[in-house]
Amino acid sequence: MTDSKTASFGFQDVPAHEKASRVRGVFDAVASRYDLMNDLMSAGMHRAWKDAVAARLNPRPGERILDLAGGTGDLARRFKALADAARARSGGPPSEIIVVDINAEMIAAGRERGLDGLGWAVGDAEALPFPDNSADGYVISYGIRNVTDIPKALREAYRVLKPGGRFYCLEFSKPTTGALEAFYDAWSFKAIPPIGKAVTGDAEPYQYLVESIRRFPDQETFAAMIRDAGFKRVDYTNFSGGITALHGGWKV
Repeated sequence: MTDSKTASFGFQDVPAHEKASRVRGVFDAVASRYDLMNDLMSAGMHRAWKDAVAARLNPRPGERILDLAGGTGDLARRFKALADAARARSGGPPSEIIVVDINAEMIAAGRERGLDGLGWAVGDAEALPFPDNSADGYVISYGIRNVTDIPKALREAYRVLKPGGRFYCLEFSKPTTGALEAFYDAWSFKAIPPIGKAVTGDAEPYQYLVESIRRFPDQETFAAMIRDAGFKRVDYTNFSGGITALHGGWKV
């Protein structure tokens, strides 16, 4: 019996059971230059966007924070710095910041940076290795569009969060004006794959990345998906004219 379900892989539709392995292949290929490429692709703006995520999450002493699709840990390090600063001011137990990524190569690249007090785990956003009601915060940054079943991943986020836990998703989205969208399309398709080839030796992973962004739901559609997973007080903030957006919700 064949699997009739499909999932998007860039502009292709592939058998659903193949998507995870294909995505792993993409990120295994670029892990060693991942942070450099983020700087080049976003002209450094991803740093400001991630700073905004960390400020919105506002991690506190003693909290467990899951950083899904956390890659090399650049966002998790922001979380830990804020939590440690809060602990230095007011005391309390240490925080637990755990980077979770399906790609072992990405986790290895992050660990190579040295001791940092972070937890690291290879794990699938659709089947998290954490018990119910065990995390205070869940953040997924530029990873939700890569999962095979987005509603399932959102339900998993809801499951592992404690009542009162907060969910944040930073993801590329739909520009708010036609002029910006035209510029963004030109940059994405004409510049990013060639830059990827020059830096990593392979344009194909970056062709997938820009295609996957175009297949991702717009802001309102994705906000409705978050609500359908059970979250309340769902909202979103556009950054850089909607090129990227931060979605948030609470488990109540």
